Amino acid sequence: MYHNRAFRKLGRKHSHRMATLRSLSTALFERERITTTLMKAKELRPFAEKLITRSKRDDLHARRQILRHIQDRDVARKLFDTLSARFMERNGGYMRILKLGRRQGDGAEMALVELLGSEPVFKKKEEEKKKRGGGGLASRLMRRGAKGKAAEEATAEASDEKALAAADETEAGPEDEGGKAAGKPSRPRGGKRTSGKPKTGGGRKKK
Repeated sequence: MYHNRAFRKLGRKHSHRMATLRSLSTALFERERITTTLMKAKELRPFAEKLITRSKRDDLHARRQILRHIQDRDVARKLFDTLSARFMERNGGYMRILKLGRRQGDGAEMALVELLGSEPVFKKKEEEKKKRGGGGLASRLMRRGAKGKAAEEATAEASDEKALAAADETEAGPEDEGGKAAGKPSRPRGGKRTSGKPKTGGGRKKK
């Protein structure tokens, strides 16, 4: 018999199941993108879409019905002011479920639930790449060529400086040798320095 199978029980009783759906819908309306298991996402879709449809009426009775499930006042205000206006021309299908594969550990199937219109925008990254010159092969080769030219210029400057230093040493060499020759005689290596005074006999007298 196909009895009591109208929905997924999610391994919970009625009160616990309703608390789970309320917390998931509150997080979805607040962040507009959440990650949960696939079975919870499939159960969340009709529950959350009915709340969005009810918020389009924007009367006192609708607000009381929604505040019964969404107890966060800020999220309920966002639902009536922002989300209902976004989906005013749609008759359903307010969210999207994307499968993410199995979770590591228990192997549960994961899914990404997001509201339509909350897709991320990647224009900033593309503009930054254009400012930097792009990330293609040609730009990389150009950067490498510029680096190679800079390295060659640095090595050429270093070799020129070495050549100038060697030329200066060769020019100053003979002058130093001539100065040494014309100056005072140098002290012999290994010899002791002698003074002009005669030595005085300071030894012991012989008997």
